[in-house]
Amino acid sequence: MPEPSLIDALLSPLTEIYLTMLSSHLRVFVLAALTFVFASSAQAVETLAKQAILMDVETGAVLFEKDVDVPMAPASMSKLMTLYMVFERLRDGRLSLEDKFSVSENAWRKGGAKSGGSTMFLVPGKRVRIEDIIRGIIIQSGNDACIVIAEGISVSEEAFAEEMTVHGREIGLKASTFKNSTGWPHPEHMMSPRDLAVLAKMIIDQFPEYYHYFSEKSFVYNGIKQNNRNPLIYKDMGADGLKTGHTQDSGYGLTASAVRGDRRLVLVVNGLPSKKERSREPERLLEWGFREFGNYALLGAGEIVEEAVVWLGTEPTVSLMIEDELKLTLHKKARREMKVKINYLGPIPAPVKKGDMLATLSVTAPGEKTVEVPLVAAADVEQLGLIGRLMAAFNYILFGGSD
Repeated sequence: MPEPSLIDALLSPLTEIYLTMLSSHLRVFVLAALTFVFASSAQAVETLAKQAILMDVETGAVLFEKDVDVPMAPASMSKLMTLYMVFERLRDGRLSLEDKFSVSENAWRKGGAKSGGSTMFLVPGKRVRIEDIIRGIIIQSGNDACIVIAEGISVSEEAFAEEMTVHGREIGLKASTFKNSTGWPHPEHMMSPRDLAVLAKMIIDQFPEYYHYFSEKSFVYNGIKQNNRNPLIYKDMGADGLKTGHTQDSGYGLTASAVRGDRRLVLVVNGLPSKKERSREPERLLEWGFREFGNYALLGAGEIVEEAVVWLGTEPTVSLMIEDELKLTLHKKARREMKVKINYLGPIPAPVKKGDMLATLSVTAPGEKTVEVPLVAAADVEQLGLIGRLMAAFNYILFGGSD
């Protein structure tokens, strides 16, 4: 018997011939059962807001956008990052709702009633429970409450703002720079609508145990009752958060969320001309999103999608599997036009290891970006021995193969 290296040398050109004859084209399989459609990229809605984004929370699909990556003055909507910093510490055990922070003279002076901004009416020198501070930030939009948090966590508001910026970058807020904890006007204190939507989604997903504070309609502290400024939570439309914002330069803004059945949307609008429009425009956009779009589960996690031919393997095929659930947000009126295909160069040469990426599943629709999802091997397939590989190559040359 010749040495293995010699047999491999003889077999190599035969393998190359086979793969050239059988694998020079792209194998494409159409999944006829999957007949859903993406939303058309032509947006059928306009808005008075200067900037806006409407996002599905579960899938992350953007249903509507307008200047979403342009940094803007977020006003008090940036208080969501201050809250995120608190919620992280509550989750990690570094803080508890019963812990107390002291109200400094600085917090009272900069965030109190005389400052001209929203206030919780904290009293300097007193200690305040973290839970009350959270309510004061969410419901009353208290600037004094934010400064108390900043000083309690990082000693100074400046240090806290720097920490907010650094951590914001770490969690994916690419266009956000924080110069204070309150959203008080500063030329460098900026966020993009996309960053606000992403941050709102993270708060909803990561901190469900604290999210209920956003839907509370009023809060009394120091004998003073204040109502939640979010106009949507007073309407029968499923709205339950999150935060308003307003300055003279930025106009009226709102980061909002609403739920219908098993769907939740997040909306960010900014630059609206009045409180009236801040109440009306977000409601209209959310209603449009719920009405025009739906979420559709196409494939379940671990589902076998196709059998791919294996060349020179101990098994003739290997199963192609999708690792994660494939769920898409699709336009309800266009779902019959979607095409789902599996693309790979076949046959796949052995050996194959379970988990190897072997193919992609692509989802296309007119006017939409293609969604591509990797497909992996569901099992190991070993390579035939030298004799088996040699026989397979000669059999193909003598008798041909099927495609």
